[in-house]
Amino acid sequence: MLTDITLGQYFPGDSLLHRMDARVKIILLFFYIVGIFLFDNNICYGLNTALAVLLVFLSGVSPRMVLKSIKPLWWILILTFVIQLFTVPGEVMAKLWIFNITYEGLVKGFLISLRLVLLIGVSSLLMLTTSPLMLTDALESLFRPLKPFGFPAHELAMMMTIALRFIPTLMEETDKIIKAQKSRGSDIGEGNFLAKVKSMIPILVPLFISAFRRADDLAMAMEARCYHGGEGRTRMKAMRMHNVDGRAIVVMSLYMIICGTVYFML
Repeated sequence: MLTDITLGQYFPGDSLLHRMDARVKIILLFFYIVGIFLFDNNICYGLNTALAVLLVFLSGVSPRMVLKSIKPLWWILILTFVIQLFTVPGEVMAKLWIFNITYEGLVKGFLISLRLVLLIGVSSLLMLTTSPLMLTDALESLFRPLKPFGFPAHELAMMMTIALRFIPTLMEETDKIIKAQKSRGSDIGEGNFLAKVKSMIPILVPLFISAFRRADDLAMAMEARCYHGGEGRTRMKAMRMHNVDGRAIVVMSLYMIICGTVYFML
């Protein structure tokens, strides 16, 4: 179901990841992603996986919720695995028509798929443990050094957060529309390809109308509150770093040093 998609959802809690500064979480996520793509030997993959499991445990979020964030992209994972399985040369294990299945392709396909799973899963923890408001403030704070160059830090951060905030809402609205159309006898998702495309019209039209209505309501609410951008605005909750942020920085530094040492020594 569309309601199983967790992208953009925030789950309140009091875990270590919830208490961390949002700016620190974004920066450490960036270094983790760099480590995933930079250090590509087996030991580093094991360290990446162990760190991801540890983060899920420390987040207080159910592992099932993290897996739900990977679910919408399962076809990308399968496609990536199949491409590597049939295109990487090496020791032939089996032959399928004109394609050779090699041991090297099997290993590389698994490792690249694992890399994508870790990337998506750990990235989803950022949104699952960070409220949209704190995420907006953190992005604006990180983009602020670019403002003298004309970079719209506040506007871009606001647009990104609004987009993430409305993804679950639109998914839920889409699910309701599909159920309503099916209850009226619409054959949604049945028949050949053209029939399936045609059956999407009764879903897309009310969905677009609802999205524009929500956007208009949001604009009116912002105008009613005299919103005119980020100039001169203060924050209700000031962002401050705490001891947990310092410990997280130390752990990430050790992770990068260990992975770098292992990678360049082997």
